Amino acid sequence: MDRNITLRNELLAKKVIAGLESRNMSGYWASDREEALKIALGLIPEGSTVGMGGAMSAAEIGLTDAVKKGNYKFIDRDKFADRRAAMLLSYDADVFISGTNAMTEDGILVNIDGNANRVSAIAQGPRKLIIIAGMNKICKDVDAAMKRARNVAAPINAQRFGLSTPCSKLGTCMDCKSPDTICCQFLITRYSRHTGRIHVILVNDNLGF
Repeated sequence: MDRNITLRNELLAKKVIAGLESRNMSGYWASDREEALKIALGLIPEGSTVGMGGAMSAAEIGLTDAVKKGNYKFIDRDKFADRRAAMLLSYDADVFISGTNAMTEDGILVNIDGNANRVSAIAQGPRKLIIIAGMNKICKDVDAAMKRARNVAAPINAQRFGLSTPCSKLGTCMDCKSPDTICCQFLITRYSRHTGRIHVILVNDNLGF
């Protein structure tokens, strides 16, 4: 990545990390994907039960494969005949890995979900939450973060899943009530009551949607 972009990202990350810490969450700066993977694996004790949402950012840094191949009890929902059973197991996991649809410069996380398994696990359940976030997810404030989640992340995910929603056809949120909508649950995480639970790794890269 261009040196000037990296410098800008690192300075912005410091601000975001300070915001996270003020909200009782932990933040980390990774200069590239390899460093992000190293930090993430350092947060997951061997033998841990690990759950995961459909985290594209985690896959892009190699974390998904590393957990599947490592000494962990990975709850691979793709191998469950009953997908709901896998989701329920993930609520009691030692570690849950996720991305985030957007976050603010002062450390607030913004997420939208269809089935709500991801946002509910972010809110409560797993003992530790590891979020992988590219610098493309950082927004000025909650309003901007919500707009990003609805107008960037949601349409792309709707297209990725082959859903018949207005946003998948028009590329922007239409505030629909389509049976296929993935904008069912909105979660704004502004503070963690549980010290040491939420860990956000900011990566000097564009990751996810």
